[in-house]
Amino acid sequence: MLDGSMVRKREKRKRPSFGMPKGIVLLATPKGWRHSVLTVEGGMLCGRLADVPINADPHEARTAAAAMVVGLTRNFHDSDVEVTWDPPQEPWSWTGQVTPSREMAPPRLTPE
Repeated sequence: MLDGSMVRKREKRKRPSFGMPKGIVLLATPKGWRHSVLTVEGGMLCGRLADVPINADPHEARTAAAAMVVGLTRNFHDSDVEVTWDPPQEPWSWTGQVTPSREMAPPRLTPE
């Protein structure tokens, strides 16, 4: 028989922290579109654009990558951002700057 001291409670896992993004790098590779999101805190989130075909147009890949960053920022920081792509230095690589959105959400009214 187990007493209360022998039973371990499962702790709720916190949602992984995702720092506020400040930039993004998008790369076209033979295996698909890869991205690295750079954060203000110095972190980096890397991965691939799973829903974008390997032979997709770069504009489509940039649009998908920007939507991913906007969505992550809304989910983790309750903030709106915009991604502005720099002119490409190489035909397979793009960098973008992430800035707060110019369109501000309406202020929340709090009851008095």
